[in-house]
Amino acid sequence: MASLLYFLVLSLSCSFLFSPSESNNVMNPAYMLVLPTQKDASTGLHWTNLLKRTPLTQVPVLVDLNGNQVWLNCEQHYSSKTYEAPFCHSAQCFRANTHQCLSCPAATRPGCHKNTCGLMSTNPVTQQNGLGELGQDVLGIHISLGTQLGEVFTVPQFLFSCAPSFLLQKGLPKNIEGVAGLGHAPISLANQLASHFGLQRQFTTCLSRYSSSSKGAIIFGDAPNNLHEFHGHAIFHDLAYTPLTITPQGEYNVRVNSMRINQYSVAPVKKISSTTVGHSGGTMISTSTPHMVLQQSLYESFVQVFAQQLPKQSQVKALAPFELCFRTKNISEYPSVELVMEKPNGPVWRISGEDLTVQTQPGVSCLAVVNGGMQPRAEITIGARQLEENLVVFDLAKSRVGFSTSPLSSFGVKCGDLFNFVNV
Repeated sequence: MASLLYFLVLSLSCSFLFSPSESNNVMNPAYMLVLPTQKDASTGLHWTNLLKRTPLTQVPVLVDLNGNQVWLNCEQHYSSKTYEAPFCHSAQCFRANTHQCLSCPAATRPGCHKNTCGLMSTNPVTQQNGLGELGQDVLGIHISLGTQLGEVFTVPQFLFSCAPSFLLQKGLPKNIEGVAGLGHAPISLANQLASHFGLQRQFTTCLSRYSSSSKGAIIFGDAPNNLHEFHGHAIFHDLAYTPLTITPQGEYNVRVNSMRINQYSVAPVKKISSTTVGHSGGTMISTSTPHMVLQQSLYESFVQVFAQQLPKQSQVKALAPFELCFRTKNISEYPSVELVMEKPNGPVWRISGEDLTVQTQPGVSCLAVVNGGMQPRAEITIGARQLEENLVVFDLAKSRVGFSTSPLSSFGVKCGDLFNFVNV
């Protein structure tokens, strides 16, 4: 009865979501948009089903935190009554920041038109690029008031790239048809949703660790206020914030001042930064790599300190790509890692030992940290594994990132508990 009443209230209130006097849709700030995510067991990466085309169809895409736009393979099975290709030099092309004209010599279809805009897309795992056509079509997404999902709302002219199919050939989970970019670019998924619905330029990730049993979520809108209380727990109460910067490549970066493992100091990050040439600097947050990646000098120091916290007799032969593996039966508790953000007494992002290890075979786990070489894209890359089962708020309006100083598990809550994704 309570559930029925809720949906009656939600249905009635949907008519008050937008102001009819506004030229743009302005959503009530109490509402959010929610995208369910799942973890791929074979790659450790996260994906979602975007609702695209007419009629609305589920399209599986990789979640790419730093991607510039949504891109899809339009060469096969893309059928829609509402697809359009904006003309070159149009307002849509200007918004997508592309001034390249493109003409396809083959028969007209989605992704193949004459005098359209060319847009470069990137496979975030392999970093391979491909030129495709700027397209626009319907996108649908579920609305939420609290933790209950409501109906699907649509963006009729959502801009995206019809990318070449070869970008799907390596590195991505099986059956993926594209990428959902959440980056800082004007036509990223996050920015188009905020612009169309008048939402606060903010989104929250809560990625599930459990590949088959539960779904995580990406929440667009003011989740810290709208989901402040969850089953009696103030799950956003202990958020700590650190400044967010955007690299010239459009990647989300934060600054880590130092690292500690069980309170033992690892080499200061600023010392590594001052001696490394050709890097983007800072610490990148990424969903396109499953594990933490460290610049080589920092990695060597990190592994040495981590190993010193484990019983020597527990260590076993390493399994690539990892260099430190151990028998789990000899370890009662894994070392925890602290990232001291921004300045020596800055907020601390705590990463549990569980978030830094993976089981590689029965009874054996490895430190899931990867050597990024001498000139990586960033000194530290915080990977998808470290984001799982944690609330991470990307507040683009205030140029800051919020992270939980206590894991969701301390409240007896998992990311898969936040929303009822049955039948979604």
